[in-house]
Amino acid sequence: MTKKKQRWLTHPWLSLLLGVAWLLLQHSVSVFHLLSAALIGLVIPRLLADFLPDPRTLNMRAAVRLGAVVLWDIVVSNITVARLVLGPMSRPQPAWVPVPLTLTNPTAITLLATIITTTPGTVSCTIDEERREILVHALNCDNPAQMAADIKARYEAPLLAIFEAEDPVAAALQGDRA
Repeated sequence: MTKKKQRWLTHPWLSLLLGVAWLLLQHSVSVFHLLSAALIGLVIPRLLADFLPDPRTLNMRAAVRLGAVVLWDIVVSNITVARLVLGPMSRPQPAWVPVPLTLTNPTAITLLATIITTTPGTVSCTIDEERREILVHALNCDNPAQMAADIKARYEAPLLAIFEAEDPVAAALQGDRA
C-alpha cells in the first residue's frame, strides 16, 4: 500500500488560529511562547488531519459569516440570560425543543450541537439519530416552533452551505467551462 504524502501545513488557518490563541492564553510573546505556539499550530492540525475536512472543499465565506453570527448570538444571549436570571420578576419557561435535522455530515451535526450548547440560554442538547433531530433544552422558551426555526435558519443553513454544498473548487471549474 502506498501512503499518501501529507503536507506539514495541512490546515494553515487552523494553525494560525491555534498559535494566536496560545499566545493570547499565555499573555506573552517571549521566544519560548512563540516557539510553543508554532509547535502547537503545526502539530495539532497534523494529528487531526484524518478527522478534519479538506479546507479546499469548505465554503469559507459561509464559515466566516456563521462565526460572526455565533459570536453575536453569544453576546446577545449573555445579556438576555443575565436579565432573565437577575431580574426581580423573572419566571423562566424551560422547554425541550426538537429541531429536525437536514444535515447529514457528522462533523457538521457535531458542530451544530456545539454551537447550540455554547450559546447561553440553551442549556444542553442531545442528538437523536433515529428521529434525525436534535433535542435542545432551553432555559426560557415561549415558542418552541420559532426557536427550532431560528436554530435551523441561523446555524443549520450555514452549516449546510459550509459542509454539504457541492465542492466549491469543482463548481468554480465547471462554471468556467460553461
